Amino acid sequence: MSNPLDLDATAQAELVRAGNISATELVDLAIAAVERVNPQLNAVIHPRFERARDEAKAARGGAFAGVPIVVKDLNCSIKGEQYHLGTRFLKNRKYVATEDSYLYERLCRAGFITIGRTNVPEFGSTITTEPLAYGPARNPWNTEHSTGGSSGGSAATVGAGCVAVGHANDGGGSIRIPASECGLVGLKPSKGRVSLGPALGESWLGGVVEGCVTRSVRDTAAVMDAISGYEAGDPNTPPLPLRPYASEVGADVGKLRVGLLSGPLLPGGLDHPDARESIVATGKLLESLGHHVEVAHPTALDDATFGDMFLAVVIAHIANDVATLEKQFGVSLTTDDIEPGNHLMAQFGNATNVVTYLQAVTWLYSWSRKVVSWWLPRDTAKPFDILVTPTLAGPPPKIGELSGDDSTERLREIMQYTAQFNMTGQPAISLPLHMSKSGLPMGVQFVGAPYREDVLIRLAAQLEAAAPWAARRPAVHA
Repeated sequence: MSNPLDLDATAQAELVRAGNISATELVDLAIAAVERVNPQLNAVIHPRFERARDEAKAARGGAFAGVPIVVKDLNCSIKGEQYHLGTRFLKNRKYVATEDSYLYERLCRAGFITIGRTNVPEFGSTITTEPLAYGPARNPWNTEHSTGGSSGGSAATVGAGCVAVGHANDGGGSIRIPASECGLVGLKPSKGRVSLGPALGESWLGGVVEGCVTRSVRDTAAVMDAISGYEAGDPNTPPLPLRPYASEVGADVGKLRVGLLSGPLLPGGLDHPDARESIVATGKLLESLGHHVEVAHPTALDDATFGDMFLAVVIAHIANDVATLEKQFGVSLTTDDIEPGNHLMAQFGNATNVVTYLQAVTWLYSWSRKVVSWWLPRDTAKPFDILVTPTLAGPPPKIGELSGDDSTERLREIMQYTAQFNMTGQPAISLPLHMSKSGLPMGVQFVGAPYREDVLIRLAAQLEAAAPWAARRPAVHA
């Protein structure tokens, strides 16, 4: 048998069901792979190898019974196990979670075996995984470069071939950007598609969503089937899909109307030649598959006010995160406890009055209606089905470029295309369709109409078949 870790999770589950490999053997292979590559990547920060082996012995049902997975150290809590949110404060206190998240319960019911928790930036507040608490996660394609964030540890582990699926979440690009930088599939589902309970109802104005990074579209679809669904008290309830997402893989795509956007959207945005090339090539590929392609995008996306309004939401929630820890532990947090950037954002959040915050919320709701009308016009205009953009405005940056005191300008340059769709709540997927001239992966983002993950999955599967990426291997690989 060839190495089962080279297979996607769907194929691994089939091997286990057929009795060609046991769950214990598969989990042992994944653990050995992490032990080989993690010293180079610093991706898995809380191994749970012995617990995983015990769980594998008892593995029974579920679509992914016996398949190893990693979960991010942000949300997806596991009762009684380390849970630090990327902070030195919780790490120094050896804090453990007090309850299982609903998401973790769903992953367990699907049969996944969690072998470890992965590295994250503190509070998930940036797009590179370089926390002071644990040090930087490193990109398996080139360890001098970032994995992206905030799901960078999961993306590095999947990209290096240790597991086929990694838990991820996304408040401004944190599924799609790590997927882009590590050569993976990363679907940001619709607002409310996956429950944040029981700890949270919604976060970042509903922009924070749970999902995964994978190496195949069919894995992404099947994982979404496993983790989606209403839980009691959830504030957002998207329409149910007409059929399982796994059924959309290979289904007829039809002829889609596609708009291309290759230039920067926000002030100071980087117009990188690799990013432009990725969109031109993707447009030609879509045309060859029979889709109608034109240069077009929602004009509301050009409104530079978005950056300030989004930041107003983020700083309010960072302030709340800090205040929650302070109340829970009865302390005042300083820069000895949390990183200077987050400490400063919390101060800004605390200085923002309620009216200013609500004005930002109102602006974002109004702006979102304008953006979404490109997909769902109220007049007789023909709607678009898909918007195509770069996921990131350039290749993966080097470690240190986005984490220093002078990183704000660089963040503005490259984070141009993702956070907008957290605020509109639309589904968006990054696909590994491009390689930079320096040999690093670069994702292309496809944004669908509200709640149309089904269309994105159909199109993604078509593109995967037309321009397959499964055979690519990074320099650091299990």
